[in-house]
Amino acid sequence: MADWTQVVDAHGAVGRVPLLLDQVEREEVPEAWDELWDRLCLHGETVSAASFAALPRLAALAPACAQALELASAIVRGTLRHPDGEALLAGCPNEVDQLRELVDQRLRTRPADYSRLFGDLLALAGQYHWSASLGDFTDDFYAVSCPGCEAEVTIAVGDYGCYAAIRDWDQGDIERRSLRPAPAEELRDPGRWMHATAGRDGQQRLAEGIRYIFGLAECPACASVFNIAEAHTVANLPPALEAY
Repeated sequence: MADWTQVVDAHGAVGRVPLLLDQVEREEVPEAWDELWDRLCLHGETVSAASFAALPRLAALAPACAQALELASAIVRGTLRHPDGEALLAGCPNEVDQLRELVDQRLRTRPADYSRLFGDLLALAGQYHWSASLGDFTDDFYAVSCPGCEAEVTIAVGDYGCYAAIRDWDQGDIERRSLRPAPAEELRDPGRWMHATAGRDGQQRLAEGIRYIFGLAECPACASVFNIAEAHTVANLPPALEAY
């Protein structure tokens, strides 16, 4: 049980969060949910010690309450934004597993907000960098560093093409090189289960985009070929967490 007299929320206050949780556990109170979001996931991204302390109670509400599931998932998405986020999250592994299963169940219904929920699933699986950056591949761009020459390479996957390029602020993306998507049968985790989940749910654009982002790119500057997912991971995660 959390000692709420010691747990600080996003506003630096103690004691308010458990009262709000008591309210929403009794009945649906929109104002209470609004304040919980403000205190536990400020602006949809800033988390605090209180955020992780609230996860068990939010997870208990989540099977019957979409607000609880969404807020709990948003908190997990913010894990790397808190200096002790990973340690705090490690204290509730059962709740994380439960939330992941609930989100996966929602995805199977092919909801209108599939892209957001897919991001939630990625975070709940510990793929924080993909959760933060993966789009729906309508018009996605990723900045990575070429492992060979360290040039900054723009990776595009979407309606405007699937290519690696050097971004020029006057001319746009120049020196384009077509990406080489990974064959589905050669994907390895996490790309394999990401692709399988999207395919299971009929999200063909997403599934195809995952093949590209877990495929290969040719650097326009030095012509070396590199793994996009590995380069993206290096650019977005601390070395201790790198696993594309």
